[in-house]
Parts: sequence; C-alpha cells; structure tokens
Amino acid sequence: MIAKLRLWSTYFEQALSSILYNRLIYAISVGTIAISLLIFGAFVLLSVNVRTWIQGWGQTLSISVYLKDGIDEGTRERIRTAISTLQGAEIKGFISKEKALQDMKGMLGSQAGLLDGLTRNPLPASFEVAFKNVDRAKFEPKRIKEALEKVTGVDEVQYSEQWLDQFEGLLYVLKVAGLAIGGLLCVAVLFIITNTIKLAIYSRRNEIEIYKLVGATDWYVKAPLLIEGALQGALGALIALGILSAVHFALSFKAIQVFGLPFMDFVFLSYSYALGILFLGLVLGLLGSFIAIGRFFKF
Repeated sequence: MIAKLRLWSTYFEQALSSILYNRLIYAISVGTIAISLLIFGAFVLLSVNVRTWIQGWGQTLSISVYLKDGIDEGTRERIRTAISTLQGAEIKGFISKEKALQDMKGMLGSQAGLLDGLTRNPLPASFEVAFKNVDRAKFEPKRIKEALEKVTGVDEVQYSEQWLDQFEGLLYVLKVAGLAIGGLLCVAVLFIITNTIKLAIYSRRNEIEIYKLVGATDWYVKAPLLIEGALQGALGALIALGILSAVHFALSFKAIQVFGLPFMDFVFLSYSYALGILFLGLVLGLLGSFIAIGRFFKF
C-alpha cells in the first residue's frame, strides 16, 4: 500500500514537473479549455434559469389588463368592477402610464436615456391581476381574455400562459443549441489536450527513452501524461465554474419583473450540474491524453 502511494506520488511529481517546464503551453491550453467550458456552462446556466422561471410562472395564474389611452375615471372603475367579479381574481395593483414608463427606465438601467427622446408616453396603464384558490383544470384564461377585451376601455389582455409558451420554445432552442455547441466545444477541448500532451511527449522523448532502456514499464511513463491531461481538463472546468459563479454573484442582487409576472431570481447551477461540468473536464482531459499517447504506446 505504501509502495503504491509512493509510486503515485512519483507520477504526480513528474506530471507537475512537466507542467511547470512547459508552463506557457499549458497556461494557453488551460485558458482555452476554460473558455470552451465557460461557453458550454453559460448555456447550461441559462437553460436552468429559464426552466426555473417557467416552473415559477406555471404556479402563478395571472393576467395583465391594458387600458386604452384617454379613458375617464368612471370607465376605469367599471373595468375594475368587471375584473373583481371574476372568480378568484385579486387585483394586485394598478400601474399608471407614468409608473409603467418609470419601471421601464428602471429595467433599462444605464440605457434609460434612450427613452428621453419620446414625445409622448407610448406605454398603457394596466391592472395586474392574480387568481387564487382556483382549479387549474377548470381555469380558462382564453375565455377570460375574450370577456375582458369586450369591456369598454380595455385595449388588450395578456395572461401568463402566453409567455410560458414562448419561453418553453426558447428553452427547447437553448437545449438544442447547447447540445450542438457543447459537442463542438468538446471536440475542440479534445484537440487542444491531445496536442498539448503530444508536445509534452516530444519535449520528454529523450527522458522517456532512458526510462524504457532502464526497464521502466509503459504505465510508468503513461501515468504522468494521463495525470497532466486530467489536471488540464479539471483546472479548466474549475476556472469556468469560478467565472460563472462570479457572474451569478453579480446578477443575483438584481430582480426582474416582466409583464406582471412574478419576480425572477437568477439561480446558480446545482451541485449535480457543477460536478457534471467538472467531471466532463476531467474525462475530456483523460480521453485527450489517451488519444495522444496511443500513438506512442500500446495499451
């Protein structure tokens, strides 16, 4: 047992020595791997958040009732009464045209100046309505939409399920794009690691020949190279996860509300996803090393 530990300690020492000797090549390799896994991780993170938002919205039945411009107070009260008669309906608030424009500026942040050139406020006033204690199986948002749009003074009614349909389509596109781009990036990572290990073999070919002459086994030479590849992949994955974590930390303080839907929290990858990306980097590193040394040794 002690002999095996010493042997593996020797393998790691050789691997680290090779990495330090070729540190510039390895630094470029790890950086490129990190960027590749960062792009893949960004797609995964975005998909996770879109799925989380869809699930959150799916638990909330809500509608936005947009009013026509220029209606009087009496017409607005009749609209409020019509909404109140709906079963389970609760008016969460009234958003005036001025408040809608102010909220839009808040969402745009530093780009709010783009709205300064408007000669008039194009945003409509609206009632934000939530439905509580209703049977989802019997809830008919389309029927409610059609009924409310017939009320005098109502311009348009939008309900949360409309946005859910659009975001579910977006989630599907993200999954397909993520798989396609992820596959291409994995191939790129394999190519990078394979060529880096090949360079390491060429730089140590005299040393390897001496090892073979004194009776060293193939695995004695292979193991450090496999460790080098695994370390490249794992380190690249850790850097990618660190950058994603920093982006999440920067955005986690911001809340977003879209068309009267609940606030959306920006969540980070679960441990399973994070470990999956780390494991992917490790596997790609090992696989790249196997491909590289396969040309020089027989397994």
